[in-house]
Order: sequence, then C-alpha cells, then structure tokens
Amino acid sequence: MAKIIEHGTWQLAPADERLHAPGPEVLWNESYYFDFAAPDGSVAGYVRLGLYPNWDRAWYWACVTGKDRPLVLIADNDAPLPKPGTTDVRTGTYDATQRIAEPFGPAEIGLDGEAVILPDPTAAYGDTSGAETTRLAFDLRWDTVSGVYPYKDIPRYEIPCTVSGTVTVGGETIAVDAPGERDHSWGERDWWKTSWLWSSGRLDDGAFFHCMQANIGFAIPWPSFAVPPGGEIEHRDGFSAETRFGADELPASSHLRVPGAPMTATPIAFAPVAVVSPDGRTAHFPRALCRFDAEDGRTGHGWTEWHQPPGWQDHGWSYLAEGGAQ
Repeated sequence: MAKIIEHGTWQLAPADERLHAPGPEVLWNESYYFDFAAPDGSVAGYVRLGLYPNWDRAWYWACVTGKDRPLVLIADNDAPLPKPGTTDVRTGTYDATQRIAEPFGPAEIGLDGEAVILPDPTAAYGDTSGAETTRLAFDLRWDTVSGVYPYKDIPRYEIPCTVSGTVTVGGETIAVDAPGERDHSWGERDWWKTSWLWSSGRLDDGAFFHCMQANIGFAIPWPSFAVPPGGEIEHRDGFSAETRFGADELPASSHLRVPGAPMTATPIAFAPVAVVSPDGRTAHFPRALCRFDAEDGRTGHGWTEWHQPPGWQDHGWSYLAEGGAQ
C-alpha cells in the first residue's frame, strides 16, 4: 500500500477511501476532488463531487480549460444524491461515475454529458442557462505517486497522481498524460464563513507540491507536502502565501512560500463556481489553472483556488506567519 504521512493526531485507514456515516450538521459534507494539468498548460480539468445528505443534494462540478481554451463546465449545485453506498450521479443531462477499487490506489472517473461553453469564465457566477452547450466526456484514471498526505487535524487527505485517459469536448478527443492530484474529506464545512488558498502542481523537474492556507484570523505556519523528483512524499512545515486581486476581484497572482521552493502562481485559465447557502448567502470559488514560477528557475503548472465567502476582502490574504520559508 502507498506510504501514508503520519502526524500523530489521527490515523488514516484504508476504509477512509469509502463513504463515511454523516454527522448531524446540515452542512456536513463528503467531498472528492480530482484534477489534472498538462505539463505545458495546454489542457487541464477537474471534477468535484460534494455530498450533502442532510441538505438532500449533491454538488457536481466538472470542467476542461487551458491557456488557449474556453471554459467548458458542468456546475450542478442541486444534483441528486447518489444511491446509498455509491458515488455515481445520474441526471437528465449527464452521467458521472467514480471508482476506487483499491484503497489509495487507482481512481477511475467517467463522465458523459452536456456542458456550457463560457469564453468569459466569470459568467459561471450567474445564470448560464442561455449559454452555448457541448458534449463533455471523461474517461480518466488517477494513479498514486509515492504516497498519501493526511491533513494534521482534520479528516482530509491528498494524493499526488499521474493522470491518463481521454477527455472529449464536442467532436474533439484529447489524450491526457499529465500530473494531477485527488483528495477526499468529510465533516462539516461552511463555505460561507472561511476563506482559503489551496494550491497543487508539478514543476518541470518532476517535483510535486501541495499547500493550503486558511484565513482564520491569526498567524500560523501551515503544513504542506512535496514529492522530490523520483523521491518519496514528505511533510514540509511553514507554508504561507500572499495574494494580489484585480479590480474584478479575481486573483492576479499569489506568492507561495512553499518550503524549499518559493514560487509565484499566475492564473492562466479560470474555472470558477458560485455556491449559495441554505439561507441565501453567495460565495464565489475562483479556481484556476496556474503557471508556477519558482525562484530557483523551475516552472510548472497545476491548480490553485482562492475561496471567497461573504466579507472575504477583510480576511487577510497576505503573509500570516513570521519566520516561514522565504
């Protein structure tokens, strides 16, 4: 079985790849993410399945974009819950499947459905019912690279991967052979309270990295991980980030103080989604394919997200930790 990083706070087990018994909270959520980005940034995509059993719905998002591609998106925030014990979502406009046969091993994602074409990605924040549509299909496999990284204090884990298979957009079939990542989390998650930055990618020497910073109002160095070229997954402590936003409130760039590899993340293709709370509050979720430029000259591509709940502008998007990796 893949190596699992140990923090000494909770024990990740093979059974955690499966679905969990929900807690009592309305916003109790079980979430699976899968993403990929071609080494040259020409094509990238992601899938998210979020299950809200106490809210009686699922969120299903899937997209393809790239540095010279429009956003092609399925963003369904009122999808039916899968049948008990399964993670397949089937509607009148798309069918989505998910298979993880071996814990921490390969994951297979299937999709075939109708997606909107959004030359202006921010149109995803509004009504897209009048947008042009096309077929979007995934036949993709995520294979684990080196190991598994559980977060220290919350039930969530990340797995660096290689991704292979095909993506179909309209009449075009695209062969995918790219790095990526998948993750799985469960528990209460209030998307309308806390803002965060999350980033994951691979540099041109083959090094994988992952980092996350929640804007919680006080300074701490955040954990992260890396997989050196040809090496094993390893924990690295002390991440923090600084982000500049444009007049349109989209992120313009982030300086990521990744331990051992400080770098700049520059968005090159956005794939955002808006989410509305049970009481009607709206949060924006700008996720983007990014180019990464490390201070040592390495470059790469991957995904970054900057979650924006109500009042996010005042949450503090500059360095929060003193003495972190420079």
